[in-house]
Amino acid sequence: MKILLTGSNSQVGFELQKKLSLLGKVIATDREELDLTNPDAIRVFIDQTRPDIIINPAAYTLVDKAESEIDLAYLINVSAPEVLASMSRELDIPLIHFSTDYVFDGLKKGAYVETDQTNPQSVYGKTKCEGEEKVRTHEKHIILRTSWVFGVHGNNFLKTMLRFFKEKDSLNIVGDQWGSPASASMLSDVTFKIVGTIFKNKNFNDYGTYHVTSDGETNWFEYASLIASELIKLNVKIKCGPDKIRPILTSEYPTAAKRPLNSRLNCEKLKKTFVLELPHWELEVKKVLREII
Repeated sequence: MKILLTGSNSQVGFELQKKLSLLGKVIATDREELDLTNPDAIRVFIDQTRPDIIINPAAYTLVDKAESEIDLAYLINVSAPEVLASMSRELDIPLIHFSTDYVFDGLKKGAYVETDQTNPQSVYGKTKCEGEEKVRTHEKHIILRTSWVFGVHGNNFLKTMLRFFKEKDSLNIVGDQWGSPASASMLSDVTFKIVGTIFKNKNFNDYGTYHVTSDGETNWFEYASLIASELIKLNVKIKCGPDKIRPILTSEYPTAAKRPLNSRLNCEKLKKTFVLELPHWELEVKKVLREII
């Protein structure tokens, strides 16, 4: 099996490259091998490599910068998925595409299900939402919406906090945005199971949109407090402990792009379809923290 993987240097792409090699030959590409801002280059590359499946974790993810780099965000988050879907349809192969909680406005009280109305509030969210629609033009698609991604590789909240706790005496962290952190390694495990299921079951027909995050829920303040407490348990010297972290409101921390207050995603459809158990977010954070240290 030949697996074309975009964004191999991203958080999720890095983990996918390792995991998917157990299933077949991974054609791992970053921006040097495959320029996702160039639709023609994407077509030529896919035509030359003729993969059996395409997996697309690559995205423009600089949420605040996207407000001013609209064209670039559109190219990577909308135009590229459109070409990937078109080429997948031409080759009659499956396409797995990663998306985000930012396609919702965050105003729902409970966890979002896949059929809830999208209403993105930022350029990033709007481009990811439009990218989903492009992917859906190909019948054999799976869209995996996730949230608050973190891992050993790349930049993320966990690694930023690790640095801040060593450098700063106190921290103000937003406490009214709720969701569930998803580890890149967990997302790669889930993708591995999905790809295996598709190719083992010749009659597979459960294509569509799925939500995937860790079990449990938290907010950024509680998430940061757990990291600080765990660092102390691991005997890491820090200046800012849990007692020096103060929760603040989103309104006290203005950003260029609007963040959803509710990023909770209901993952029951994924669990049921692919017979999966998802780990609790706290266990994943502790595991990745130990790996980093």
